Amino acid sequence: MSDADNIYTTPIVNKDFKGKRIDKFLAESFPFISRSQIQRIIELGNVLCDDITIIDNSYKIKSGESYILTLPEAEPAEPLPQNIPLDIVYQDADIVVVNKPAGMVVHPAAGAPDRTLVNALLYWCDGLSGIGGIKRPGIVHRIDKDTSGLLVVAKNDTTHRFLCEQFAEHSIERTYYAFCHGCPSPACGVVSGQIGRSPRDRKKMAVLAHGGKHAVTHYQVVSDYHGAASKIKCNLETGRTHQIRVHLSSLGHHLLGDQVYTKSQKITLKGAPAEALDYINHFPRQALHAQTLGFIHPATHEKMLFSSDLPADLAQLEQALLSL
Repeated sequence: MSDADNIYTTPIVNKDFKGKRIDKFLAESFPFISRSQIQRIIELGNVLCDDITIIDNSYKIKSGESYILTLPEAEPAEPLPQNIPLDIVYQDADIVVVNKPAGMVVHPAAGAPDRTLVNALLYWCDGLSGIGGIKRPGIVHRIDKDTSGLLVVAKNDTTHRFLCEQFAEHSIERTYYAFCHGCPSPACGVVSGQIGRSPRDRKKMAVLAHGGKHAVTHYQVVSDYHGAASKIKCNLETGRTHQIRVHLSSLGHHLLGDQVYTKSQKITLKGAPAEALDYINHFPRQALHAQTLGFIHPATHEKMLFSSDLPADLAQLEQALLSL
């Protein structure tokens, strides 16, 4: 049953369907949508049951339940090259390493049809791997729109597969710097926990008791700003959506400027410069930078290691914190 052009509601489940996988049930209920598309829609958090988001394709449906499925908005068929400035750190016949600015989306998606990293790469590079599909040519991994820092992009399919294997084996070296509320104790440690779509808010990821994907973050406090904030070095063992933001939030240390995960916290320190406090408390994005990226080159098999400085806004944030 269709409630709108892109919203569909199933009948109430009866006992004959009890225990069936939700992806199979939805594919049978809406035969004009393929099962693979259904699975992707579920993973995107676009299936609800009584205002609870279903994010597990193997979820067993129950008698008396009904499900609401929302189709993603249609997107242009193919991204176009666009002359957008890029900070290309390194490039050869196989790879491109880019220092992505905050505010740039990695690839076209709903709400960001163009002006993405992919559009820029199509303009500046001769060729990209097709494995990522039309929307994501060459894209091996991503960082959030408002996170700055290093990404490696594949220029051919052999390179793409080789890099994906390294990511799957967790042998890629990735170091991030985060500026957070408060200071973790102990000052170094490991955060692990299954990360998946939050059942309460589809825009968020969360550490889940059941389901989700295994995620591990190693952290170390680099600077402690009177206990009010801290600069933290994070090394990713895995790479899940919003991993650092979710893991540090689970410790009670939300990233400064994070508009999604932060609780309305303000830093107040007696005697601190008002201008510095204003800059810190109104920082417009999550204070997170992908600073180091290391991997084995797919053609030469040499170890490649790249590093990028903090961008100007985070450097200014660090100076404001040092003045507290």
